[in-house]
Amino acid sequence: MDFKTEIAALYDGMIELRRDFHRHPELGLQEFRTAQIVEDYLKDLGLEVRRCCGTGVIGVLRGKYPGKTVLMRCDIDALPVTEDSGLPFSSENPGVMHACGHDGHAAVHLTTAKLMAAHREQLHGTIIFLFQLNEEDAGAEMMIENGALDDKPDAACGFHLWSPFPLGKIGLIPGAIMASSWYFKLTVRGKGGHGGMPHKAINPIDSAAHILSAIKSFHTLEQSVFEPTIITVCKFHAGEKEITVPEEMQMEGSIRCLHDKDEAVRARFKEMCEKVCDTYRCTCEIEFKCGNSVLMNDPEMTKIAEAAADAVLGEGNIMTEGVAMMIGDDFAEFSKRVPGVYYFVGMRDEEAGSVHDHHSPHFRLAEAALPIAVQMEAEILARYLQFDE
Repeated sequence: MDFKTEIAALYDGMIELRRDFHRHPELGLQEFRTAQIVEDYLKDLGLEVRRCCGTGVIGVLRGKYPGKTVLMRCDIDALPVTEDSGLPFSSENPGVMHACGHDGHAAVHLTTAKLMAAHREQLHGTIIFLFQLNEEDAGAEMMIENGALDDKPDAACGFHLWSPFPLGKIGLIPGAIMASSWYFKLTVRGKGGHGGMPHKAINPIDSAAHILSAIKSFHTLEQSVFEPTIITVCKFHAGEKEITVPEEMQMEGSIRCLHDKDEAVRARFKEMCEKVCDTYRCTCEIEFKCGNSVLMNDPEMTKIAEAAADAVLGEGNIMTEGVAMMIGDDFAEFSKRVPGVYYFVGMRDEEAGSVHDHHSPHFRLAEAALPIAVQMEAEILARYLQFDE
């Protein structure tokens, strides 16, 4: 099928959608306007549409003929970032910005749905278009717990527009491609007192300092370099007055693993914290929250995506070096339940100003990457499902 020609005819409408989403970004669990636009668009295409968890939207396209079922997922939430991109369609929602490209993902996904709806009479099988809420804070598991997989897909596919990779390249590897992410909140309790009489107090800051050292020792002396693991502390608070020893301190961060032994890493982290605190006469409590599991690409689904990338961009344009990363994506919650594949659509483009990292207030999406992303989805569907010519 000549998807490229059809996609070119849909380009202007896709850009209009993307810029509208960009102008009106919404935080996770608050994607009310976005979800309504998505729902209305899918209904106009004749899909079976339902909501999930309020602002998650699922559209089901059933082909004329029976066949396999594949779930195509994108994310729709924005970030609490004040935009400084200079775009004429910059955010009109103060303090909120599509600084990660999810506006582009939503526009791509809707365009793919429109393209596939035009071919439903030739389609063998079912396509589930899932627009996920709150990806930045573990929305996938919420949707799964509330029936997102009730249509029982045989496979799942996800992607990310990615500014670190050049426009015209696809980042794709089998196996672990993005790390698991567990967020922790550690509270260390001691005994408050006067800064001039520290011997009568038990300072939780001292315990925390040694916990930081223990984390560094864990990285260098305990964890294999062949099992990438990062424990990062990004928030540290203790005390209110320079002459008062605080009763407690709090430390927050994340544990990320590009392997499946994350449970053992969390257990060791907990053990280190408790033993350090015991040594310094403190106590501690640790809370863990799962951001996402490790994202593993199924080998067979990866082969399908590789063939699609060759069809879209020509052979030699798949990146495999430097693709696996310690950043996470909760598409992993879908791909650990059904065979899945996740890939990156490169969009680094100097002329378009798409050079800034994701989550930056200066972030700019390269719109030239959008038709590539649509064609990738279409070619994967054409290879996984069957279309009559």
